[in-house]
Amino acid sequence: MQITPTKYKLLSLASGKQFDDTGWLLEAPGETTPGLIRAIYTQKQIDVKSLDHGLYRFADWLPIQKALKGSYAPITYKSEGLAQHLGLSNLYITFSGYWPEKGIEMPTCSFKETESYSVCGRKDDHDGKVLVVASAGNTARAFARVCSDNNIPLLLCVPEDNLNAMWFDKPINDNVKLVASKSGGDYFDAIHLSNLAVQMEMFVAEGGAKNVARRDGMGTTTLSAAHFIGEIPEYYFQAVGSGTGAVAAWEANLRLIEDGRFGTRKMKLMVSQNKPFHPIYDAWKAGSRQMLDFDDAEARKQVEEMAAKVLSNRRPPYPPIGGLFDALTDTDGDVLLAGNKEAADAAALFEETEGIDIHPAAGVATASLIQAVNENMVEKDAIIMLNITGGGEARFARENELIYLKPEIIFDLDPDVEVVHQRLKELF
Repeated sequence: MQITPTKYKLLSLASGKQFDDTGWLLEAPGETTPGLIRAIYTQKQIDVKSLDHGLYRFADWLPIQKALKGSYAPITYKSEGLAQHLGLSNLYITFSGYWPEKGIEMPTCSFKETESYSVCGRKDDHDGKVLVVASAGNTARAFARVCSDNNIPLLLCVPEDNLNAMWFDKPINDNVKLVASKSGGDYFDAIHLSNLAVQMEMFVAEGGAKNVARRDGMGTTTLSAAHFIGEIPEYYFQAVGSGTGAVAAWEANLRLIEDGRFGTRKMKLMVSQNKPFHPIYDAWKAGSRQMLDFDDAEARKQVEEMAAKVLSNRRPPYPPIGGLFDALTDTDGDVLLAGNKEAADAAALFEETEGIDIHPAAGVATASLIQAVNENMVEKDAIIMLNITGGGEARFARENELIYLKPEIIFDLDPDVEVVHQRLKELF
């Protein structure tokens, strides 16, 4: 599918300066204050294209050079079953995953595909560099699928304990290589491994929350909801590990206000974490822009106990200017908690009332919505968006024979830098 490259500038949220995107900028040139950069699109009113454009139906507000094959955009519909159960009259569900009857068949069953199709659509094919992505699982699966299908060189860094997330319905091509940090580590160890890789000239960091394409790809969930409803929702529920998706929702909200056709409200961000590991919750409840100190060994232990391990980011983009702290503050948002049993019960209720299985993280978000309703934190007639960030995986597994991508190398948790560099050089 051919598209015209999107016209945009980049804005430093720390200094307010605008500048051109010279290729793969992840931060404002020459600035030292910790802050995100944001894409400022030339087209202020979005022209939403037909569903057959996939994710690129929102191309006006994606910082991309090209469209890649195989994408789906998140879908939004008005809930009947769950809404009736909770006594809500305006509950809208934005769903990313595998649900053919709803017209969506994301083969990795996760909204991480919104990131990967946007990020890889931004990347220059001719820079000769291998993209590096660190992930707790779902992001790696999404990037592996997209890069394999579109012949983009990719190095994935994933914790060994999360390799069960690396399933696919067809083989992954050789341009994608997977390495892991040894069992007992977590997402932060995978990030450390990726940081060692990008010290080498042949690799380029995907950038995580710093990458405007990642955030604006995730922001398509909010664009989907507003386009379907016809206005900006009042409340936004999502489970978070890094909080990047919530920041993306906030940024999309600000663009929709500027568009002028969807109202002027800022939807209240209601984000949730999975007990017992909840550093964002702790910082927010302490009124702190900075993350609070915690013991790394204790954090690893807590992550092992979590059902939704994809929510286990120890260094989220919470403090920087334009990060999650600012998003929550600007929208008068809040952070909620859900335990494993609450999340599992909520996921079971969702499947019973809506008709599709959902990921543990989406179960955490649903549990938080239930809590908010029970504690009168939301009005029964409020326009509520529930971001179901992954679903249909159990169904997909029933309907397809799954194969697993195996790691080329498993590195120690504190690996020797020269050994890492030598072994990675041999992979490509």
